[in-house]
Amino acid sequence: MIKNYLKVAWRNLIKNKAHTIINITGLSVGMAVAMLIGLWIWDELSYDKYFQNHDRIVQVWQHQTFNGKVGSQIAMPIPLGTMLGKDYHSDFKYVVLSSWNYDHILAYGDKKITMQGSYMQADAPDMLSLKMLKGTRRALKDPSSIMLSDKVAKAIFGNDDPMDKTIKLDNKQLVKVTGVYEDLPHNTSFNELSVILPWDLYLSSQQWVKQAQTQWGNNSFQIFAQLNQNVTIDKVDARIKKLKAINIAAQGDNVGASFKPVVFLHPMDKWHLYSEFKDGINTGGAIQFVWMFGIIGVFVLLLACINFMNLSTARSEKRAKEVGIRKTVGSLRSQLIVQFFSESLMVVVFAFLFSIVIVLLILPWFNQVADKTMTILWASPVFWIIGIGFSLITGLISGSYPAFYLSSFQPVKVLKGTFKAGRFAAIPRKVLVVLQFTVSVTLIIGTIIVFRQVQHTKNRPVGYERTGLVQMGMKSDGIHKNFAAVRNDLLQSGTIIEMAESGSPLTDVYSNNSGLKWRGKAPDLQDDFGTIRLTPEFGKVAQWKILDGRDFSREFISDSSAMILNESAAKFMNFKHPVGEIIDWGKKFTVIGVVKDMVMSSPYEPVKPSIFVLDNGIGNLVDIRLNPKVSTREALAKIEAAFKKYDPGSPFDYRFTDEEYARKFANEERVGKLAGFFTLLAIFISCMGLFGMASFMAEQRIKEIGVRKVLGASIFSLWRLMSVDFIILVSISLLIAIPTAYYFMYGWLQGYKYRADLSWWIFVGTGIGTIIITILTVSYQSIKAALMNPVNSLKTE
Repeated sequence: MIKNYLKVAWRNLIKNKAHTIINITGLSVGMAVAMLIGLWIWDELSYDKYFQNHDRIVQVWQHQTFNGKVGSQIAMPIPLGTMLGKDYHSDFKYVVLSSWNYDHILAYGDKKITMQGSYMQADAPDMLSLKMLKGTRRALKDPSSIMLSDKVAKAIFGNDDPMDKTIKLDNKQLVKVTGVYEDLPHNTSFNELSVILPWDLYLSSQQWVKQAQTQWGNNSFQIFAQLNQNVTIDKVDARIKKLKAINIAAQGDNVGASFKPVVFLHPMDKWHLYSEFKDGINTGGAIQFVWMFGIIGVFVLLLACINFMNLSTARSEKRAKEVGIRKTVGSLRSQLIVQFFSESLMVVVFAFLFSIVIVLLILPWFNQVADKTMTILWASPVFWIIGIGFSLITGLISGSYPAFYLSSFQPVKVLKGTFKAGRFAAIPRKVLVVLQFTVSVTLIIGTIIVFRQVQHTKNRPVGYERTGLVQMGMKSDGIHKNFAAVRNDLLQSGTIIEMAESGSPLTDVYSNNSGLKWRGKAPDLQDDFGTIRLTPEFGKVAQWKILDGRDFSREFISDSSAMILNESAAKFMNFKHPVGEIIDWGKKFTVIGVVKDMVMSSPYEPVKPSIFVLDNGIGNLVDIRLNPKVSTREALAKIEAAFKKYDPGSPFDYRFTDEEYARKFANEERVGKLAGFFTLLAIFISCMGLFGMASFMAEQRIKEIGVRKVLGASIFSLWRLMSVDFIILVSISLLIAIPTAYYFMYGWLQGYKYRADLSWWIFVGTGIGTIIITILTVSYQSIKAALMNPVNSLKTE
């Protein structure tokens, strides 16, 4: 019996090829979108779940109040971590001080590579439950040790055993490999932790770090911890929240105390999805994208299901006579119900299998755009339960109308030709078409606004010329010691315009300072300035715009006590003519110039008040302005040769400033690309449904069209007759979608201080475009029906 049901179902699908192709294609595309989004959401929700104790691991944060506004940050002082580890054993199993993750040069024989790593205290491997491939988790006990990830060990040593081999670190120290751990997954907060170095090595090799051990106001480090089993975050927060405030005041740091620091713990399970704070309250973060894509996935899948149900119910009305004949020859209603369900389920199963093929083809591109390393969860029961369960539910719902409604027909009425579907039979289908295009139009408008916001911010004046700028991080002091010689060689070669050293790149501000004093400063005013230490050539490299005064110069010995302000700093200090003013910052600085604001941090935020001071002792960053008359390839080759001449032990690593700036938009661009991709598929699915419905309507009204042609109707009038209903439905969709999209996108834009306007042309253009797409989709079937020979359409059956 089952074999017969399947055979009849297959014959019906083959008989109506166009209908079957539209159904399977639309449904499989919708399923593929839902599957991709499902994999993405799964990856996001499982972030950091790789770590065995993820539910007990926390990071220590602090709230600070600045002129009435509360800000939250992860940068912390060393003494706080030391105190938590010594005095709070009942709360913490581990407390781990850590540096930031940055590049290190690893040299072994002739091999030299640059990999990212952190200095961490010895309990870090246990806290992170690292899976050791060589050695043990106690490998950081030795101050001259190093732990490598598997990929780094293979990159340096190949298939040789790396244990106990000696590596030269940053062209300075020799360290011994004491452990190799499994590469951390991409969806972890430590995915770029390729090298782990002992904290004691950090203390012994960096004088400023050693000094920071007693400085409660030096927020330059990270603190991670693992809670004991019987404690809660809220209880620990209550015990530690005043620790920094009490100790920084006791140390006599009145400026630090004025920020009213409040210490709190942020759990690992919230690091990725709930990382944003506003006025001391967690406001979410990446979780908004999880919700957004989840909703998009549901709606795109809903569009596909609407198509399937629409076409299934529409086509089912043509099978009324089939039902009548089947009942006449003895078919039971239950048999008809099973038959209709089997046809529906067969379509859904084919669509599900085809959707897996689509996902396999698209997944590599999707991973690249989404910055993921996802794979189909073949071994996961959840994947198959959801996939098969959804197929069954979709098949049952879409097959329910023909199964229960058509199987209830009385054979006498159907075979006499007196059966009619009813006046309101088409209303559900029209409602579903309106819903389809409402969703599609909303997605179109949302995608356009996301791209417009990214482009608007990209076009924001940055205050300096990004093109032709190269920045290099120095891990050794070879270039710094020979800075004058390297600069002179490159200038004489004509390769560069200028070269400088700085403490921060033009795309970020690494240091902030407070406690400055100036004429007219209000006693209760809190200050916090971005601080960029540099050599005198920096201004020429950046080609910044001097608004008042002059640039730094090696010709003026007094510039060692000079300071340049940006516009925001001059306004914050309430100076109309800052040049010549004295700034007290431990020693007296004279303001010699004001430069136009440069966007060095977030392009979405106002420029922070910043100060620029000379420091010829820095050497961690080199900034170079290339000569535009020399090809980039030739210039980089000459720069590499010069760097190798004076610092042969370091790899030549460089980054273009414009590319680094572009990375600031990576998240928004990624969201825009993914939303755009899903929107195109949503439009495709909607148009397929529209095409199928138009085909059905044309077929249903074939005799009416024939009669109208015989009576003299023109092709245009027949096209209008067939198209106007769909245009009305889509117009209704626009009336619903446009205010809906405006409401949600207006709210989204409020999250950006520097944002694009919601221009009227976005909504009008989308509406016109949607109408045009509708007309083009429907016109094929309309014109085809209008051109048909009335002789053929008026023949009796």
